[in-house]
Amino acid sequence: MLGIFARFFLIVVFCAGPVAAEVQRGPVTNLPLPRFVSMKAVEGNVRRGPSLTHRIDWVFKRRDMPLMITAEHGHWRRVADREGAGGWVHYSLLSGSRTVITEADITPLHARATQEAPINAKLQKGVVARLGECSREWCRLSAGGYRGWARKDGLWGVAPDEIRD
Repeated sequence: MLGIFARFFLIVVFCAGPVAAEVQRGPVTNLPLPRFVSMKAVEGNVRRGPSLTHRIDWVFKRRDMPLMITAEHGHWRRVADREGAGGWVHYSLLSGSRTVITEADITPLHARATQEAPINAKLQKGVVARLGECSREWCRLSAGGYRGWARKDGLWGVAPDEIRD
């Protein structure tokens, strides 16, 4: 009897393979949660709950600001900014276009994704840049007419393990 159990166990382990972490998905869009988006509007009311009847806590006033969606309910998305402040925003105020905010005092934009590459520009802390492709450690950005590669660990608006083509 033990022989049959042992063979069954080996077959199950072999077939199952490594278990991957299950990605949480939004109930409305079926997109991953959390995920990054940006503000489409110049101004957006941030509410306490997912409806017009909920109180406005504050107003986001920066177009293209990166935000993290943490929940969905109907036409509403719960978002947070880089400081963790957030609330519920109507989905029409958000865009799937990706942006990031620089977090270091000075973020150099390199010509290539290496520390030794020439620097095309230097971005100050808090600059919002368009996000292009990303490798494990670097992301291609464009801001103020400049383009280049910045280290991912100095940016907010892109996941540390995110790869973009």
